[in-house]
Amino acid sequence: MKIAVFGGSFNPPHLGHRSVVSMVSEHVHPDLFLIIPDNVPPHKELEEGSPDSATRLRMCIDNFDDLPGVQISDMEILREGRSYTADTVTALRKQYPADTLMFVMGTDMLLSFEEWYHFEYLLKELELVVLSRFDNDDDEILKQAESLKEKYGAIIHFINVPPLPMSSSQIRGLLKQRQGNDLLMDSVYSDIIRNRLYSAQMNLQWLEKKIVPLHKPKRLSHVFGVREEASRLAKRWGVDSDSAEEAGLLHDITKKLDVDGQLLLIDKYGIIISNSERENPKLLHAITGSEFARREFGVSQEIFDAIRWHTTGRPKMSMLEKVIYLADCIEPNRSYPGVEVLRAASYDDIDKAMCMALKMSIDVVRERGDVLHPATLEAYEWYRRKDLN
Repeated sequence: MKIAVFGGSFNPPHLGHRSVVSMVSEHVHPDLFLIIPDNVPPHKELEEGSPDSATRLRMCIDNFDDLPGVQISDMEILREGRSYTADTVTALRKQYPADTLMFVMGTDMLLSFEEWYHFEYLLKELELVVLSRFDNDDDEILKQAESLKEKYGAIIHFINVPPLPMSSSQIRGLLKQRQGNDLLMDSVYSDIIRNRLYSAQMNLQWLEKKIVPLHKPKRLSHVFGVREEASRLAKRWGVDSDSAEEAGLLHDITKKLDVDGQLLLIDKYGIIISNSERENPKLLHAITGSEFARREFGVSQEIFDAIRWHTTGRPKMSMLEKVIYLADCIEPNRSYPGVEVLRAASYDDIDKAMCMALKMSIDVVRERGDVLHPATLEAYEWYRRKDLN
């Protein structure tokens, strides 16, 4: 049996790694393909803030598990300490004493192979499968391969493929800029965003697609309208517009749920709500939505608060909270008496606009005979006094 072995830090695993599996499988036809994420790489330090080995293992499962003939191994993680390939090969030899082990690597690894721990032992036990990673590296690589064959009897298979168009380090940089999702399996990217690994910032186009099935179709125009308005207000008042768009897209994320669904989420998340909130189910989506956004999309505390208070308001709101509250009131699809005046005020004096919007909300709630949330009254009084001063 031929067993391909593909190890590395996989920090994170990406579509290029999947491509390696496909290319190797096509060229050498292994019967089994082992993916072995390391615990601590022996040749380099993991970038500060990198996820732990268990998290990288989980991402590897998401990245590779659907590929035929592939198995994800935790052997290096369970072994702990630095993950020397020689130790892994020794363990594999005990499990597969008579099988051919084919070690997958890039050309950069081949060039430094004689620096590896117990490299001569590795060349006796392994066949090397080498993929090109850099342009114009053929002469140097071929010389190194011939040297290893002459000195140690190495068996080396070259796979002539274009260099991979991505690396994990490049992707880590892109993730901080709300990019890189197109280079990852969706399940891997979702994991990264949910846990905000690598200080990742969410790609807004990706988020837009994710929220569509979570809303009733008729609500989407409002949600996208709030995103649009929040971005404009953010730019006017010096708030990060990407954060405003993120909060705008997520502000009604659980609104689709009926009262029973809202209460189920409240119980699931262990949220304590007040009597006024329990008696006014229209307020519950802000409470459940903020927690849902944190758990499923890893939003920051700032965005959590903007979602949490977009229905009732509160005293001393942050600028982002005010932006989302007002964007919800004045987005382009809104049409009610006084909305144009409120729109103008929102771009002229945001605190005055908050006072106006809160007063409108209080009047509507009282007219409907609903329970008025104490935070709304407190917010109105706070902004009214601020306006008077």
